[in-house]
Amino acid sequence: NAGGEPIRMRPASGEVIAMTGSSGAAIRLFDYGPIFLLRHCLRDLHLDRHLPELFPETEAAMVIALAFNRLIRPATMPYIDTWYAETALALDNPALSLSNREIGELLKKIGTSDIPDILADLIIEENETRRALVYDITSLSGSSSPDHGYSQDSLLLPPITLSLVVDEDRGIPVMYDIYPGSITDSTTLAGTLARLEACGVTDCTAILESGFFSSDNLLDMLDEQISFVIAARFSMKELRALITREQRDIARAGYIQEFHGRTIHIKPVVFALEGRALQGYLYYDPGLEQEAREALTRHLDDIREALFAVRLKPGQIADHVFSGIAGEFGGFFDCKQVEDRIEATIRQSAVTLRTNRMGRYMLFYQGNVDWMTCLSRYRERDCIEEEFERLKGELEALPLEAHGTAAFHGYLFIVFLSLMLRSRLARMLEEAGLAETYSVEGVMLELEKWKKIVLADGRVTTTRMTRKQKTILKALGLVPLPREAKEKGRPR
Repeated sequence: NAGGEPIRMRPASGEVIAMTGSSGAAIRLFDYGPIFLLRHCLRDLHLDRHLPELFPETEAAMVIALAFNRLIRPATMPYIDTWYAETALALDNPALSLSNREIGELLKKIGTSDIPDILADLIIEENETRRALVYDITSLSGSSSPDHGYSQDSLLLPPITLSLVVDEDRGIPVMYDIYPGSITDSTTLAGTLARLEACGVTDCTAILESGFFSSDNLLDMLDEQISFVIAARFSMKELRALITREQRDIARAGYIQEFHGRTIHIKPVVFALEGRALQGYLYYDPGLEQEAREALTRHLDDIREALFAVRLKPGQIADHVFSGIAGEFGGFFDCKQVEDRIEATIRQSAVTLRTNRMGRYMLFYQGNVDWMTCLSRYRERDCIEEEFERLKGELEALPLEAHGTAAFHGYLFIVFLSLMLRSRLARMLEEAGLAETYSVEGVMLELEKWKKIVLADGRVTTTRMTRKQKTILKALGLVPLPREAKEKGRPR
């Protein structure tokens, strides 16, 4: 006991002493805080029991390390063995090898096995999941660059359609489905719903992106009485007319609501679709409109200044230079070549056309949902899609041995596990009243300062917790430490 703070010590194993080279006054620190927190989430989800049932001991430890790494330090994936050696995971399993070859073989094994399906069945049965949200994440693909030296047959991985299923009551992902190609019709959704029904999950709501918004898909879902929330796509002439008509009075005080500290306007709308009435809401966010207008103005000004600075060289074609600088924003400009310069003016009519719908969006639904449920569920979908969008960049960071379709599917399993852990931690923060102060990343960063130490004589202890760390862990119900941590800390 030092200054009223309990000091937990245990002797290190022979492997750890050899690894740390603890002689003389040598002391070595190991990252512990985030590991401690994620291990708690692992136990909460019973993954500490399920993963060893599905994998040999060494492979289960590798899977856990990969999932933890993606949450704690995703940028270090190419050097995961170095990252691992600096964490408390290495104190418990110092002999674990995370070489590129072994990671590649593990991911390929997972990608060609039924392990993801077995785990999904276990989780759904254990949680007694009966209500689920089905998120459609379309057009995911892995691509590689010849600069990384990948083999020719892995330069482009085929696109896939991914459905992620979340337990509505617990907020935890319980299953994912992979379909080949970038299909955006109701056949993929029907397959996932049929699989869920076979597992006893009968109350499902699909949360769909605008790419799914078509007359055929909507009519199919209405006919099959599938509950859904879907973002409108304004390629339909009738839908553009609807938003033009309905937005005229949406700024009235009668439509004002509060959502997560923001003032927004919500108006119920009905879209006539081949004799059917599709219910929905028109949302208007003045703050979002202002942010979007300012962002567009800044971007157009930056393009105009870049064009003004151009001095054409002999043989250069002005249109090609203009397209290279303006890109998809070319339609906002009128331009002409004057000697060796490009004169560009902003087309105000194009700006007005773009800004008329800024801050306004429509969500349609079938089922018993209100405006807040619609918006909350769709915002959650955006967060999930961001997680999987990160996957594209991460694939290129994977070692050479981990490329190819099988490894791609195997890595999706790692992403799924990390999302389970992240969702559990996010729910814990919310239930503890910490979500307004700390994000998942913020908590990880704060707890990174809590270390394990191997002393010169080989004993293992922890650094003293800061006031913020104590506050976080106490609010999460993790102070005092779990029983197994105390037992490990007793001198032997």
